[in-house]
Amino acid sequence: MVRVKICGITNVEDAFVAVEAGADALGFNFYRKSPRYIEPERARAIIERLPPFVTPVGVFVNEDDLDAMARIIVEARLAVVQLHGDESPALCQRVAQRWRVIKAVRVGPDFHPHELAMYPA
Repeated sequence: MVRVKICGITNVEDAFVAVEAGADALGFNFYRKSPRYIEPERARAIIERLPPFVTPVGVFVNEDDLDAMARIIVEARLAVVQLHGDESPALCQRVAQRWRVIKAVRVGPDFHPHELAMYPA
């Protein structure tokens, strides 16, 4: 089954358009350096208005403070964590012990598919 996630949601209007277009999940970016960064309380206000079938995903980049991550997850009411940086397999495993995880990987000249086996499925 193919699922569609649209990232970078910063307002309720864009969220509704994404859902109407068929998104199954919406990504909320909690990386402060991103132009699409959103405060957790603002994300929660959007998430609370979403249909129940839409999965809210928190996007984190190189966040190794699991307590800080937990505060955001609880405050925003996220269902899934997307790790979008250079997180180690060990950190991904620690996060996966507490939450559902999507690990983004960069595919380029230095990409080695066999390295994916080091990450939790």
